[in-house]
Amino acid sequence: MKSLFKLSLIAMLFAGLASCSNDDDSNPNINEGNAKLALRLTDAPGDYEAVFVDVEEVVIKYNGAQEDVALGINAGIYDLLELTAGVNVLLYDDEVPAGKISQIRMILGDENSIVVNGEVHPLATPSAQQSGLKIQVNETFEPGVLYEFMLDFDVDKSIVSQGNGGYSLKPVIRASSVAESGAISGKIFPAGNLTMITAVNGPIEISTYANAQGDFLLSAVPDGVYTVTIQADLALGLPAVVVENVIVEQGEVTNMGVINL
Repeated sequence: MKSLFKLSLIAMLFAGLASCSNDDDSNPNINEGNAKLALRLTDAPGDYEAVFVDVEEVVIKYNGAQEDVALGINAGIYDLLELTAGVNVLLYDDEVPAGKISQIRMILGDENSIVVNGEVHPLATPSAQQSGLKIQVNETFEPGVLYEFMLDFDVDKSIVSQGNGGYSLKPVIRASSVAESGAISGKIFPAGNLTMITAVNGPIEISTYANAQGDFLLSAVPDGVYTVTIQADLALGLPAVVVENVIVEQGEVTNMGVINL
């Protein structure tokens, strides 16, 4: 069964954007007028107790522009492992200059850390702090049009264990346009605490955890036919369940119903 896929927008107005985002008439890649942009941060799960990321700023790079446009985002320190089962953080929801966008860059602060076996370790992110986590977009924003992106931070592929016992961040982030994608939902029984759901279609791999009630949502899933694997919480001692030929269509959520483990 399918239903219309809607993600509600939270109204957040940020002062000061207009002063740093004036149109540049000499640059043909920046158009007159403004587009609407919403950025949401979510997470593909990783085998850690917590991963705290200090998000300070997001900037947009326009093709051919000499200066980037800095956004007044909902900055803060976020535990990425809490952003599963359809939970996400709205980083930005406001206007930006219309034009040809090449990159979105997320700049991190110093308060990044990881929790392993109850111990907190600093998470080294030197390149991210200096130049930002580069997310390729390559899309033209038209005046008056809303563009909503889900930034899917793949923790498991982004954390590198160093030989000295430390940890560093080499980020892997997937950016998907919500308007050009769909979603997969369902309910797992029994739920467990760490039941992971993974959808695979060729090189595309999207994962999340079910919540305490067993509900899950894989968001910003591109069109296609997926193989969905449900790996039960190890404490339950149950084998994985594999469901093939799960079809995802643009603008819709594919509801897999109740999946018994």
